[in-house]
Amino acid sequence: MPASDSPGGPGKKKDKSAKKRRRTNLLTIAAALMVIVLGAGVVGGAYFFDDVQFTEPKAEDQVTQIYASDNKTVVATIGSSNRQLVPYQGINPVIGQAVMAAEDKNFLDHNGIDMKGIARAAWNNFTGGDQQGASTITQQYARHAAELKEISYNRKLREAVIARKMEDHYEKPEILGRYLNSVYFGRGAYGIEAAVKAYFGNSRSALTQPGQKGAITAAEAAVIASVIKQPEPSAGHRGYDPQNNLPDAKIRWQYTLNNMLEKKWIQQLPTEYPKFAKFDPEACRTSCGNDNATGKIVKYVKQELRAIGITDEQQKKGGLRITTTINPAVQKAAESAANRTSSKSPLRKLDATYKTALVAIDPTNGHVLAYYGGNDGVGWDYAGPNYNDKGEFIGGGRPPGSTFKIYTLLAALSDGYGLDTTWDSEVKKVGGDAINNSSRTNLTCDKRRCPLSEATIQSYNFPFYHLAAALGPDKVAEAAHKAGIQFISSPTKIGARVDLNKSKGSALKQFGNEIGYGQYAITALDHANGVATLANDGLYNKAHFVRSVQKRDEKTGKFKPFHTERIKAVQVFDPGVVAAIDNVLEKIVGKNGQALRSGYDAIGKSGTWEYKDGKSGENGDAWWVGGTKHIAASVWIGREKVVKDKMQLMPIYKPGAGKKGMTGGSTPGETWKVFMDLANKAIDAEKTEFPPDVKVGDPSKKGNGLDPLPPPPDNNGCVLGGAVCPGGQPGTGQPGTGQPGTGQPGTGLPGTLPGFPGGNGGGNGRPR
Repeated sequence: MPASDSPGGPGKKKDKSAKKRRRTNLLTIAAALMVIVLGAGVVGGAYFFDDVQFTEPKAEDQVTQIYASDNKTVVATIGSSNRQLVPYQGINPVIGQAVMAAEDKNFLDHNGIDMKGIARAAWNNFTGGDQQGASTITQQYARHAAELKEISYNRKLREAVIARKMEDHYEKPEILGRYLNSVYFGRGAYGIEAAVKAYFGNSRSALTQPGQKGAITAAEAAVIASVIKQPEPSAGHRGYDPQNNLPDAKIRWQYTLNNMLEKKWIQQLPTEYPKFAKFDPEACRTSCGNDNATGKIVKYVKQELRAIGITDEQQKKGGLRITTTINPAVQKAAESAANRTSSKSPLRKLDATYKTALVAIDPTNGHVLAYYGGNDGVGWDYAGPNYNDKGEFIGGGRPPGSTFKIYTLLAALSDGYGLDTTWDSEVKKVGGDAINNSSRTNLTCDKRRCPLSEATIQSYNFPFYHLAAALGPDKVAEAAHKAGIQFISSPTKIGARVDLNKSKGSALKQFGNEIGYGQYAITALDHANGVATLANDGLYNKAHFVRSVQKRDEKTGKFKPFHTERIKAVQVFDPGVVAAIDNVLEKIVGKNGQALRSGYDAIGKSGTWEYKDGKSGENGDAWWVGGTKHIAASVWIGREKVVKDKMQLMPIYKPGAGKKGMTGGSTPGETWKVFMDLANKAIDAEKTEFPPDVKVGDPSKKGNGLDPLPPPPDNNGCVLGGAVCPGGQPGTGQPGTGQPGTGQPGTGLPGTLPGFPGGNGGGNGRPR
């Protein structure tokens, strides 16, 4: 773009004569000598001029805005300054003209130095007066670029020398453009693009040219320009933000416009002061969204940016536009369900010591739809890992209890065990300790021959301990990793974790058999990813937050595509194995009273871990994981408070139930149901059924329980499941009526077989 299209209009070319440059340099040296004589602070003016080095100013840091999947909702930001760099060639010229009129109306006519200002600084220094002198736009930018912050004649002189040298390096339009991108305009806005949005709304831009819809007018530009002198209130003056000090803002605005008229940048004065956007001083500025629940996703976004080649330094410089997988409607549902201050949350009757985590993932693509690890973006993250300023892991995750059994089932059924294998509740652990089943002794199955399917529904622990022992803890850990668990707490070092991406084989044998029923901590994020794999027929999609990244083009100021997500589903488990497990998990949802509204099919599993390693008999962690074919979610609830500057865990109780312990099937399950119902409604989720049951398992793979008892005879002495009645004669009865059987799940036959009089049928259909 030609110089005439720059923010300052026509600029002086670098064809100044050498004679004129020498004269200007001599004047600068003369001013330096005057300062030296009066202030006695520097030795030799010419030496000082040569000694002050000009270096290319470093690039201004920008804010990177992180958007939800709708590309409209800002969920968080990266960067310390609310600045969006725009190419100076594209800035609406009237903005530059207004800024020159307000700050330096002779900007186009001088060589970067305000000689009167330098003399004033020297005289004030000599007489002990105010050391702050007037500066040109070039001097102001030189001060900013060289980070000259002290107030002294020495700084003023350095500022002038650097400004003078800048004028030899850059043309006027570029100096003005750099200044516009750097200066602070109040309202947390650094640079002209952020200022335009802060004062006139997010739909406006400094790049919109005159004559185009939404272009900044001369009157509006004068409002922004007039603020620069003092953007925020101080002890002595209320500043020039019109919201804080409209009378003085109007006086300054009129001054700016009069100078614009004098310089013939406008043809007539505006008659009305423009309408400006209201500003809430308490509202977020440089970190909009980071003080909300979604602020906790920033660490994941940064990790994913590193993975695609955007370094921490590049992230700090900003200039990116990131679109995430977060669905605003699903996120709202998560916060409504998990935040105890919400009227819809099952935790609303509990105090602030109760903490919640809720993560939701789309099983079909790994999109993290919602993330709640606490109601602010800066506190401890209860849904994922936590790191210190050095990037070191400092904690995160909790024991998942019986919800981890879904991975033990994946390992067992993949190894040939069937859900009909039987297990003995009286067989003790290696070493002789009894296996605790949450202090339950009256089992719903035969204690010596309990089917794995029934043990899963009732959440008994004994089969899962023995399965881990038979398979090896490493096989359970490997199955969990395939499903989506990335990290699990170390069994040997408190506060450490094991990276399952790097640990294989023998490195996983360090876990005890208790891994089978969830002793070792994992995060809610990983757990949601794991249950998403079960909901997706064994197809694994890695959970992720970044859908696309755009970078701002330095020439046009527009964003251009840089990265788009690459979704690669991997079949990590046999679909038949997953179908068999899902069929059991569907029964758990109805059994716990968490069936979803509107007939959505869902799988689910509860889990609880005892407080203080079970010594008190109270619970400390309660979980529920589950989902539909389109949304998989994990919910954790725990409790902690600060005691002597340290976080201390506490027992958890059901809301309004006194000291009755909270279990995974109670409040976490209720929270999950509230979330799922809200989320399904919000996105009008499709109703998709899970695949029908599949019988899997190698008959030679048996549990440690007694063989199943033969089916009981019917009223006529015929053995159900056989075709022969007493005396060896075939049955002659009518076909069965197909009524549901009352035996164990999956053990009866459909009531449509001929030859069984009045057959009562053991239906094997799925509940709804």
